[in-house]
Amino acid sequence: MDNAGKLSVVIVGGGTSGWMCAAALSRMLQGQYRITLVESDEIATIGVGEATIPMISLFNRLLDLDEDEFVRQTQGSFKLGIEFVNWGRLGDRYIHGFGVIGQENATVDFHQYWLKQHLAGKARDLEAYSINTAACLRNKFMRPRPDLPNSPLSQIAYAFHFDASLYARFLRGYSEARGVQRIEGRIVDVEMREADGHVAALKLASGQRIEGELFIDCSGFRALLIEGALKTGYEDWSHWLPCDRAVAVPCASVAEITPYTRSTARQAGWQWRIPLQHRIGNGHVFCSRYMSEDEATAVLLGNLDGAPLAEPRTIRFTTGKRKLAWNKNVVCIGLSSGFIEPLESTSIHLVQMGIAHLLTLFPAAGFDAADRDQFNRLMNQEYDWVRDFVILHYKATERDDSPFWNYCREMEVPRSLQERIDLFRSHGRVFREGTELFMKVSWLQVMHGQRIRPASYHPLVDLRTEAEIAGYLDEVAGVIDACVDVMPSHSRYIAEHCSAARR
Repeated sequence: MDNAGKLSVVIVGGGTSGWMCAAALSRMLQGQYRITLVESDEIATIGVGEATIPMISLFNRLLDLDEDEFVRQTQGSFKLGIEFVNWGRLGDRYIHGFGVIGQENATVDFHQYWLKQHLAGKARDLEAYSINTAACLRNKFMRPRPDLPNSPLSQIAYAFHFDASLYARFLRGYSEARGVQRIEGRIVDVEMREADGHVAALKLASGQRIEGELFIDCSGFRALLIEGALKTGYEDWSHWLPCDRAVAVPCASVAEITPYTRSTARQAGWQWRIPLQHRIGNGHVFCSRYMSEDEATAVLLGNLDGAPLAEPRTIRFTTGKRKLAWNKNVVCIGLSSGFIEPLESTSIHLVQMGIAHLLTLFPAAGFDAADRDQFNRLMNQEYDWVRDFVILHYKATERDDSPFWNYCREMEVPRSLQERIDLFRSHGRVFREGTELFMKVSWLQVMHGQRIRPASYHPLVDLRTEAEIAGYLDEVAGVIDACVDVMPSHSRYIAEHCSAARR
């Protein structure tokens, strides 16, 4: 403990999660706590192109970042949603867009009116009723216009794509400017306190010893403290999410930078495409039971927009979560806490939520068990919510062209997910649990996009005449079309506001 009687904080590992922790803590603790980050240049981080979700804007505001500068420094681009290709059936394509769909009214959700018309073959595609998805289809982007509160232009919700290694570098500069001490070195031993089994200190290969009270494990899949030292245990979800490998490679960029991530389902997994200003991040997530690494690499290299810019590299993982995210005096955040494949770009969100819950429950010297228990309950819930949403993409498929998709289509899923599917199948009803990440429109877009079809619609829709409903839908779609017309292209918006220097 330092001279002021406050906990000293040691962050183990850099990369995205480590430097996000350092940045947030250095901002919120206002220089009153000693924060040390230990990382080794000998140990590579995952460091691929990252895609995010709109919640990252809260993190940026917490840090008081200049958003244009952040995008420039990370070679970033903007993201309005995710395009899914070949998930329901081969040839299918839909967009899971951020933000709202339609126009809210006092009776039932907008999508219920659309559903009645859709079931009768009289509605446009769901994408026509969201400014985010309509803009994706036309490669348009702009930030929302709060000065136009009655316009869909005020409802644009967005996130970012960026280079993860550049993001870590950006946050490192931010953190060190606010007093975080970075120590270079490889950890060779972890000293434990005999009295209570807490971590006491880290020993580096150089012989340096680093003491602390609160240790934050951001050491990635190695989970150096939470598993290596404390043997916390891991809950394996690979029976629901069977992919266990990813091959990643960047490729040359193209002229038109799309404002969305793309996920294309392949024979035994799926391929990501993340457009940045200077390159495109690509990866092929696959199940090694159904496809070899050589086959997966060939599929990836055969489906790039441009020439590869590096040698493909393989990442191995097991989907699941740590049994305790906070054990004794160690909190694990990032890949050390668990891994759910990046299908819905939730990795950084889970880091962000770990940081937020830690700040809410920041410990005093005694490490109260009630604080730890609450943190673990909250993080368990965060992971379970994301788990169910990602499993939905695999379960809700009609593909029968490979053993992998047969397995996914036929597998039993968590009861919590099956209940949501059954509820939607009856009358298109969608509910959000508490403060869960994914809103009702997210569940709607994926379930509809992957061919889960309700038998009917909410009966209160029939309080309005068919002519009224048709006019209502036409008006919403028409206003959105007109708004997208005035939006600039995504590439033009970047060029005018946050273009990065050429490298």
